[in-house]
Amino acid sequence: MMMVSDDCLVECKIDDSDEDDGGEEQINTPPPPPEFASKSSTPAPKAPTPPGALTTPRAPTPPIAPAPPAAPPTPAATRPVSRDPRGINQHLKVEVSDVLAEPSKPHSIDQVWIYSITGFENARIWTYQCLSLLFAVPCALVCGIFLAILACLHVWFLVPCIQLSNTFLPCLRSLCMCAVNVVISPFCASVALCCSQIAISLSNKDWIQMKDKDTV
Repeated sequence: MMMVSDDCLVECKIDDSDEDDGGEEQINTPPPPPEFASKSSTPAPKAPTPPGALTTPRAPTPPIAPAPPAAPPTPAATRPVSRDPRGINQHLKVEVSDVLAEPSKPHSIDQVWIYSITGFENARIWTYQCLSLLFAVPCALVCGIFLAILACLHVWFLVPCIQLSNTFLPCLRSLCMCAVNVVISPFCASVALCCSQIAISLSNKDWIQMKDKDTV
C-alpha cells in the first residue's frame, strides 16, 4: 500500500452559504400548451398590504328605491269600419240644413225649431233602422241570388259564346268574302253593264203633259 504524506494534501473550502440563504431550490415549471390552457385570464395577484397601514372603512351603500309600477297600456283608438268604401251612396248624405231652412226675417220660436230638428233626425234614423230591420236581410239575399245567377250565366254561357264566335267568325268572314267575290260581284257588274245602255228621251208633248199634271 502506498502512503500519502500531509504535504500533498490540498485544502478544499466548501461554501454552503447558497443553500443556507436561498433555502429550497426554485423549480421553474413551463407553461401548459395552448390547447390545454384555460380561456379565462388569470387574475393578477394583489399587492400585499403592509402591516402598519390602516384600512379605511367603506361607506355603506344606500338602499335602492323600488321602481314605480308600470302604467297599464292604453288601448289604441279603433277607427269605425267604413260601410261604403267605394263611395257609391255619397248622394244620400242628407242633413237637416239640406231640407229645412228658415230665412233671416220670419223666425219661429226657438223651441219649435229645436224640436223640429230633433224630430226630423229621430224620425229619419228610427225609420231607416226599422225598415232595414225588415227588408235588409231579404233584399240582400235577393241581390246575392241575382248576382250569383248573372255571374253563372256570364262565366258559363256569355263568355264561351263570345270566345267561340271570335274563333269561328274569321272563317265565316272569309267564306262570305269568297261568295261575294265569286258570285255576287260579277252578277251585279253584268247587270250594271246591261242597264248602262238604256237611254230615256222625253219629247215636248211629254213635258207639256207633265206640266199640266203639276198645275192640276
